[in-house]
Order: sequence, then C-alpha cells, then structure tokens
Amino acid sequence: MFSFALRVKCRSTRGIVAAISGFLADQACNITDSAQFDDADTGNFFMRVSFRSEGGLELEELRAGFTPIASRFGMEAEFFDEATKRKVIIMVSRFGHCLNDLLYRWRIGALPIEIVAVISNHMDYQKLAVNHDIPFHCIKVTKDNKSEAEAQQMRIVAGTGAELIVLARYMQVLSDEMCQKMSGRIINIHHSFLPSFKGASPYKQAYERGVKLIGATSHYVTADLDEGPIIEQDIIRVTHAQSNDDYVSLGRDVEAQALARAVHAHIHGRVFLNGSKTVVFPPSPGSYASERMG
Repeated sequence: MFSFALRVKCRSTRGIVAAISGFLADQACNITDSAQFDDADTGNFFMRVSFRSEGGLELEELRAGFTPIASRFGMEAEFFDEATKRKVIIMVSRFGHCLNDLLYRWRIGALPIEIVAVISNHMDYQKLAVNHDIPFHCIKVTKDNKSEAEAQQMRIVAGTGAELIVLARYMQVLSDEMCQKMSGRIINIHHSFLPSFKGASPYKQAYERGVKLIGATSHYVTADLDEGPIIEQDIIRVTHAQSNDDYVSLGRDVEAQALARAVHAHIHGRVFLNGSKTVVFPPSPGSYASERMG
C-alpha cells in the first residue's frame, strides 16, 4: 500500500472535487486528508489530497489514468510520493541560527529532506556541515566574480539534483537570472515582518521606530528584492525597555521557526503560487512527527 499526494490548480468550475474523488475511488485509493480553496478574486481553484493506493497502483499508472480529467479541466496536476525526501541545498553566510535549526530538525526527522550540500561565502560552518556528513562548498562572492560564483552554485544544484534552495540568512542578493532559473524553488528568510522595514538592517529600523512587535518573513525569492510571494510569517512582542541588540537576539528564534515552517510546507506540497501571493494549506496529520527525539 502506497501513500501518495495530488496537487491541483485550475480555473474554478463545477465538478472538480467530484471528478478527483471519483477517480481516486475508482482506482482503489482511500483519501486520508484533503484541503481546497476557491479564490473568488482570481477565479483559481487549488486542491491538495493525500491518499493511500490500496489497490497497488503506482504513481505512473495514476498519472496516466488522471490525464483525461486534467485535460478536461485544464489542470496543473502533480502526483508525488509523500515518502520521497526532497533534495535541498542550504546557503548561509555568517549567521548560523537558521542553519543549526534546520540541521537539528533534519537530524531528528521532523524535516524529512535530504540535504545534499551547504554552500557559503565564508568558511564559518564548514566543520558543522562536515560533522553532519554534508558536502560543504565555500564560494566567495564579490562584485567582480558574482556571475562565475552563481555559475558554480548552479553546477552544484545540477550535480546534486537539488529541488530546493534554502537561504538560511545568506547575505548575498541573487541575480535575476538565477531567480528566474529557480523560480518557486528558492526560499528566503527575511529578518523583518515584510513589507515593513526592508533592506539589510530591519531590526535597527524597527528599534528606531519604537515598534511593539518584531517578526520574520519567509518567502519565495524573485528578482524584486524582498518582494517574493510570502509563505510564512511570525512575530514576537517587544517593549520600549529592550535594545537593538535585544531585538536581534529575540528575532533569531522567530526567523528559525518561520523558515522551518516554510520549508516544511514547501516539501509537503502545501504551497501554491497564486500570482503575487501564495495559498498554503494546513499540514496533514502526522506530518510534523519526528523519528527521533535528539
């Protein structure tokens, strides 16, 4: 018995849910979790279904059998095996809190991914990566070598078969070309509750404005800096008595949690691009369960 999932995006119309559930029932598949959203503003329909193939049919057979339905409704449809771990590259600079958090969640099985490389423009986390048996690549980036540096990064992506790049406080702006090549497959964490306080020093900006809430935003990377579709956000309360350094320290926990939740949503196929926004379905039962405790 196989556990699979189906993602669907199409124009909203009658009969979509009936067609999907009817097809799965006819193929001896039992639906275990389902979420759907009909966007009245755009006219788009989104659905994610987890199911067990109790009749023994495998993915290729299900894909082939579903083709007429997908064609009839003009669907973007994707079947995938929920047990298959997505290959991920983590990119980091000199702030290690998000990297450490992702490595811990990966190590205990709470984040079911295969980390195929850590890329950095500094050597700070070489030992950490090697101690986790993860290949480490230090690629220096300057104004003069940016194009070649990104070419090296993309060769690593191609060589490892990575499906997702996670920018875990990687403090370099990616080129338009790289953003377009990896559209919808690069997730960034911004240390601010976007769209407020953009740029390199958002905590300083927030401190100077006397805000009472600081936060973090995880989003897909686009050519427009800090403007990509938002996947996850979180906040923490602060007071007038706290310093700019306090803001930075408190923000680290929020950043790590927001990034981990965004990665979790992406790898489980719960995130759909919807123009400049996203549709993010809630996690399926058991998807946060860990294999180990430490």
